[in-house]
Amino acid sequence: MARPVASDSEQFIRTSGIKDPVWVHGDPFSKRPEFHPLTEDTETDVCIIGAGISGISLAYELITRGREVVILEARDVLAGETGRTSGHLSNALDDMYPEIAKKHGESGAQAAGESHTWALNRIGEIANQLNIDCEYRHLPAYRISQYQRGTEEWKKDIEEIKEDVELAKKLGIDAIFDEKLTVKGWDGKIDQRGGAIFHKQATFHPTKYLNGVLRWLKEQPKFRCYTFTRAMGIKEKGIEVLGLGHKYVEVETEAGNTIQCEHAIETTNVPLQKLSIVAQMEWYRTYCIAIRVPKGSVDDILLYDTADPYKYVRITPCDENDDYMVIGGEDHKVGQEDPWGHFEELERWARERFTGAKSVAFQWSGQIFEPVDYMAYIGKNQGNNCIYVVTGDSGNGLTHGVVASKLLADEIEGKENSWASLYSPKRLGSVIKSAPAMIQNDLQVNMQYKRLLQSDIQDIEDLAPGCGGVLNSKMSKPIAVYKDENGDVSKMSALCPHMGGVVCWNPVEKSWDCPVHGSRFGETGLAIQGPAKANLAKA
Repeated sequence: MARPVASDSEQFIRTSGIKDPVWVHGDPFSKRPEFHPLTEDTETDVCIIGAGISGISLAYELITRGREVVILEARDVLAGETGRTSGHLSNALDDMYPEIAKKHGESGAQAAGESHTWALNRIGEIANQLNIDCEYRHLPAYRISQYQRGTEEWKKDIEEIKEDVELAKKLGIDAIFDEKLTVKGWDGKIDQRGGAIFHKQATFHPTKYLNGVLRWLKEQPKFRCYTFTRAMGIKEKGIEVLGLGHKYVEVETEAGNTIQCEHAIETTNVPLQKLSIVAQMEWYRTYCIAIRVPKGSVDDILLYDTADPYKYVRITPCDENDDYMVIGGEDHKVGQEDPWGHFEELERWARERFTGAKSVAFQWSGQIFEPVDYMAYIGKNQGNNCIYVVTGDSGNGLTHGVVASKLLADEIEGKENSWASLYSPKRLGSVIKSAPAMIQNDLQVNMQYKRLLQSDIQDIEDLAPGCGGVLNSKMSKPIAVYKDENGDVSKMSALCPHMGGVVCWNPVEKSWDCPVHGSRFGETGLAIQGPAKANLAKA
């Protein structure tokens, strides 16, 4: 198999962290469909950059509408955040409908509910049509207070949950409030009873589903996928004035090949560009554990509390004796907080409430991009007519990715879509309402450049095997140094190729994380998360 950087760990070719997610239990990396790099110039109707749920769902939708599609992926398929999700499919949006309505009006909140409802059901329809065994099922979602029942904080929280339910019902969502809501298996002393029930939610095994869709796509004559093919430039070309002339897009790869297309879509979690939309989001690491519980002992539901960051829980099969209970949360800004201790906190939270919990089988982390006005950016990129983006998952990346498949396929075909204005990357009203949050985030981002004057280590000898750190002599540019388990040392520029932030060593995932705009790199510099397009330069 071709490798873009021979010295990088194979792990970072297939996923975005050193720790494996629970999904490899039933669907190992070796089961992914195999594709090969692009080795020549080519043309297509639509070029999609990124082979996660957004890109694969878009390809399916466009192929079924008769379009010719090429997917480019810098690493292996499903190597990004889709493979590190917790697998929730829900219209019980975490920002809650009253808050969404404040930014987008009730019509915007209704479009949000309708689009996510369509998306969670669409996955089930496709799985059924293609006969994909991916554990897809409908189930309820519960939202409970983070506080002990009966406290003043609990009462205030419950009122907000009731308001969310009332507006959700008004918008046509099947939701109720249950004062005595309990969760089977929650037998610990902490009492958080009472909360919302959102019916007709769903869950599935994300990589089993997407590998199944990819296998179907691979058989279609108008579909091609090129892995280990990193897109480095996406440019609109040609001239179109008053409907006369023709614009098209040229995508250039790291190897120097070009793809000429009518439309290009960036489904790379975050656009590979300097600022614009990137400056309208915040970027977080989020953590998950999968802990064994006796089979059937815990309700098969989606569970959320109201903490900030909130906890999220679901069940997935393990073996004939046990299920895995997947618990997530503990979010923090990328590169701006110590990554140690978050798995332990999730385990503590789970054991205090579910005393039947057994051993922790998997621990992993992922990354989310939070838009300032809660809604993803799906549509034509700012300043473009033929280049589209899908970004700002806001913790609902799976359904947002599927929403994008319909929304962008309609836009490419010139069909009206009632969701388009809500998700438009060119929207202004809701972003202006969020200006104070944007300013605060910008100030925090600029503070991260203080690392230009800081050094993590004073000497390479300070590093233990399997560790990394930034060496800044102040006489030259900072260097990112990694010492592998055998004591061999790799040296790279510590400056993120996106906008020159100094990366931080993430000991949990053995990655280099940029605190400025959230780019991430493998232990020896392979780019694994945008907005940076390029690897860390060798020092």
